[in-house]
Amino acid sequence: MREGIHPAYGPVVFRDRAANHAFLTRSTMTSEKTIEWEDGHTYPVVDVEISNVSHPFYTGTARVLDTAGRVERFEKRYGKREAG
Repeated sequence: MREGIHPAYGPVVFRDRAANHAFLTRSTMTSEKTIEWEDGHTYPVVDVEISNVSHPFYTGTARVLDTAGRVERFEKRYGKREAG
């Protein structure tokens, strides 16, 4: 391998905020945020929206999204369509 062209590869904590779950692994991702892990060391932490703990494929349940709020915002922005 050539020197100086590969990103740094080291321990990173990925945290799933929706499921309140975190796991330590190795990655090239970096973050300015840090977290103190169970082993007493401090690692960079990357927040993710979905992991294997909260993904509907693995859990067998679907998360409820705020679709009503999205529709209301759309209608407020562009107006309601007239029946007709």
